[in-house]
Amino acid sequence: MELLNPGIGLLVWTLLAFLVVFFLLKSFAWKPILASLKERETGIADAIASADKVKAEMAALKNENEAMMAKAREERAVMIKEAKETADKMVSDAKDKAKSEYDRIVAEAQSAIMQQKNAALTDVKNQVGALVIEVAEKVLSRELSNKGDQENYIKQLAEGVKLN
Repeated sequence: MELLNPGIGLLVWTLLAFLVVFFLLKSFAWKPILASLKERETGIADAIASADKVKAEMAALKNENEAMMAKAREERAVMIKEAKETADKMVSDAKDKAKSEYDRIVAEAQSAIMQQKNAALTDVKNQVGALVIEVAEKVLSRELSNKGDQENYIKQLAEGVKLN
């Protein structure tokens, strides 16, 4: 039971040891502990302030990034629109050029056909003229007194002539 009812001497020595330790701690350890706690508190406050500042900067950067992305989207849309317009213009120009080339070729072909047709007609006229002259020479070289014999002779000559 001595543990439950300590003696006066034990209490005095325990109190004296406690007071010595208390004054030693107060003199030598209390100020450095409080200073380190204050320093830690200041460091934590600075870290929180710095984190808030970084958070604000990140929000500003995010807004700036979103603005840049919106601008980039607009520029992309403009570039795509210009590219489509350029492609449409190139296709239109190519169609116009092809149509004009087609018209030129058709006109040249028609001109060539007309030239060949005129040349063929001239050739036919020349051959008919030559045939007429040949027939006339043969008819005139032969003097016939009878008109019926003359017509039969002309038919016979006409059948005998070969056309080219």
